[in-house]
Amino acid sequence: QVQLVESGGGLVQSGGSLRLSCVASGIAFSNSAVGWYRQVPGKKRELVAHITDGGSTNYADSAKGRFNISRDNAKNTVYLQMSRLKPEDTAVYYCKALTPGRGTQYQYWGQGTQVTVSS
Repeated sequence: QVQLVESGGGLVQSGGSLRLSCVASGIAFSNSAVGWYRQVPGKKRELVAHITDGGSTNYADSAKGRFNISRDNAKNTVYLQMSRLKPEDTAVYYCKALTPGRGTQYQYWGQGTQVTVSS
């Protein structure tokens, strides 16, 4: 059974920091790319940061210079270190894993973790 479990969300003041974790089980994690997404009510889910199986990263413009995505394959975990948080970063944050299968790729989502940044 595949599971992605996010944690680390919470309430933080503007300018503060949080570290989100996404722990995966049931997939070939070291061969999987993982992305962090966020969504606010009434808006589309948007990509925040992405890390490939090889460790290459890319970020949304809104995250560049403030967020850092990393992975620890030994722990089947991807992290999103968020600094200098702003109220507009308030959202539910989800991780998504893309894992190779038989000639295709499978995607799996976590249940999300709420991040609230107060002004």
